[in-house]
Amino acid sequence: MRAGQCPEFDDLQRIVESGRGHLEVRDLCQVAVGGRQFPVRAIALGNASRDVPAIGLFGGVHGLERIGTRVVLAFLGSIVARLAWDEQLHRQLESLRLVFLPIVNPAGLWQGTRANASGVDLMRNAPVRAKERVPFLYGGQRLSPRLPWYRGREGAAMEPEAEALCALVREELLDRPFSLSLDCHSGFGLDDRIWFPFAHTREPIAHLPEVHALMTLFDHAYPNHDYIFEPQSRQYFTHGDLWDHLYLECGPGRVFLPLTLEMGSWRWIRKSPSQLLSRAGIFNPLAAHRHQRVLRRHLVWLEFLCRATASFRHWMPAGAKRDRHGREALAAWPAPTR
Repeated sequence: MRAGQCPEFDDLQRIVESGRGHLEVRDLCQVAVGGRQFPVRAIALGNASRDVPAIGLFGGVHGLERIGTRVVLAFLGSIVARLAWDEQLHRQLESLRLVFLPIVNPAGLWQGTRANASGVDLMRNAPVRAKERVPFLYGGQRLSPRLPWYRGREGAAMEPEAEALCALVREELLDRPFSLSLDCHSGFGLDDRIWFPFAHTREPIAHLPEVHALMTLFDHAYPNHDYIFEPQSRQYFTHGDLWDHLYLECGPGRVFLPLTLEMGSWRWIRKSPSQLLSRAGIFNPLAAHRHQRVLRRHLVWLEFLCRATASFRHWMPAGAKRDRHGREALAAWPAPTR
């Protein structure tokens, strides 16, 4: 897809029009690029009561990784199409809040760049400094916006898109008994990975037992899946991770599990090495049949997350069971060695 060609914006608008009367739509901020203004648009549906759990689905943090936006749009489109006839879905939405932010970085999508219009990598932009040594440049740098993985100026406010995402998460997810998020990315390795915090330290998160219980639930329900579950710190450390920042904000008595789907784009390159000749091809499946296969592939995972969120009281561990999940998690995901 060339810069300035963004059918994702049109597809989102069509979905919003189809769901009129069922969807809550609002623009969190406006982004200027290419002489045009684009909204960072959030969509919500389901029960707005703070007593029910919520799930947030995010895509397009990095404009080059269009497949992340496509996965979120495909699932949102499926939900909207089912609203006309699916009674079970309506019952589920009585006990669940669904929040979508499919295009976090409209300027990056429009330009075909990882960063936003200011050259800032939004996933390196939060005020979180790594406690471990990060990879040069890749872990986040303040040298120049002309170089990749730029964090922004020291002491500056977060970029409007990053702040909009954080404000949405605070408003819709953090103030609930249970919530989780899934942020869809691509570009790392041959395998599809589900990452959870932390990215800035090797220390495990406080809710490691809950993460392990959720992953065990999925393993038992869908034993033939091939996702790899792991803390992001097992692969590399970074400064400025938005999900580390938001997880650390979550108050006591609440459970917030921020997850990242990191789709392994090297599998597409292995099948079609010519994709290396295109910047988009490094991060996205270019063949139509592979693109469709990716959209189908993750529907089971997204449906599972919605069901698990709505039913969290039936599986979230407590007492001795939580202690056991904690021990098993530490055995499964030992901290990276120094």
